[in-house]
Amino acid sequence: MSDSPKRPDTNPSTTSSSMAIARQPILDAKRTVFGYELFDRSLTNGTYSAASDAALLFNLLSNADSEMRNTSKTIFINCTHRTLAGGHLELIEPDRVVLEVPPMPEDQSEPEDIETFLQTMIDVHRRGFRLAFDQTVMSPAYANWLPLASFVKVENNRVSTDQLRTIVRGLAEHPGIQLVVEKIETQEDYEAALSAGAKLFQGYWFSRPILVKGQTIRPAQAAIIHLINLVRNQASTAEIEEVFKHDPTLSFNLLRFINSAGFGLSCEITSFRHAVMLLGLKKLFRWAALLMTTSGAAGATPAVGYAAVVRGRLMELLAAELLPPEECDNAFVVGIFSLLDTMLGMPMREALESISLPQSVTDALLHNKGVLAPFLQLTLACENADDTLFAETAISLHLTGDQVNWAHLQALAWSDNITA
Repeated sequence: MSDSPKRPDTNPSTTSSSMAIARQPILDAKRTVFGYELFDRSLTNGTYSAASDAALLFNLLSNADSEMRNTSKTIFINCTHRTLAGGHLELIEPDRVVLEVPPMPEDQSEPEDIETFLQTMIDVHRRGFRLAFDQTVMSPAYANWLPLASFVKVENNRVSTDQLRTIVRGLAEHPGIQLVVEKIETQEDYEAALSAGAKLFQGYWFSRPILVKGQTIRPAQAAIIHLINLVRNQASTAEIEEVFKHDPTLSFNLLRFINSAGFGLSCEITSFRHAVMLLGLKKLFRWAALLMTTSGAAGATPAVGYAAVVRGRLMELLAAELLPPEECDNAFVVGIFSLLDTMLGMPMREALESISLPQSVTDALLHNKGVLAPFLQLTLACENADDTLFAETAISLHLTGDQVNWAHLQALAWSDNITA
């Protein structure tokens, strides 16, 4: 991993019209991350607000240094009809981009208006972009739009389970179209949509920690906790190596992480002793924390581990703008362990009692205070609908939209490389 990737120009004069992005995961039936919908929050008069046009987001993604070019995840972007008709789409590659197209505005929803706009979408589709529509596209008035669809998105709170089943049956006649059920807010919502036949899901519920009660720490998790404690107490290499000798899976996962593309080493590390010699115990602390995302707690899903990795890297990169290197490593651990309660299936306070952690990490996770707490709040705000918290935290840290965006996109791409 490169510790000093190229950062954007942060001169205030270059960021007056900048925007900030938020993300929401789209998961498959196994709750593995299929892709992300990216939202843009433009900075206007010193405050962030949701923007109605995707032009700024297209400009951001087109940046030659944007790490999103390397991500394997599908990116969904909301568009206006004006955006599709403009030249902004020339800025981005269509391979992994889905354009979400709204129905025609009410004052332009006459049959001739709907038909007139069809040619614009045909042109966009021919250039390789996939298109997503809401369920309106299944109505007779939009019959000519439906063959262009790769996705149909349905808001869970606007249809009953029976209606959703009807939509699933209707789309079965179009095997090239995938259904995405949005606004999944509870486990009951997810299970109802799944039972109706949906295969892709989106909603803030997937971004929230989901505590599965009554679990015990699994052997793999206990081994990782033991490893973290040994590393934190600066145990000898021989003592730490014993942990790996008794748990080959742990050793394999650590070496897989360290040798991944995200780490950026010029030579392959073949043993834990080699890793200690090259990295030192301080760096191994963060990688030991990263191992927890592979531990597979009962009830936790692949998306939980992936979200923890994104949080860790995002926090580290945000902290790198303002804090010394040691605290950046701690910021990484805070991001990873912000989902520790979900991964272990127990309350956060109880989960942390068995792990030796720096005080700044504990303060942020348990008390929402200390030097790392605002970075955690900003990281969480990148996943939810709290625009006010997002704006207040970014401004209090004196971070520009460009800095937050750069860190966010880097974190998503880095996590792909680490978890692939």
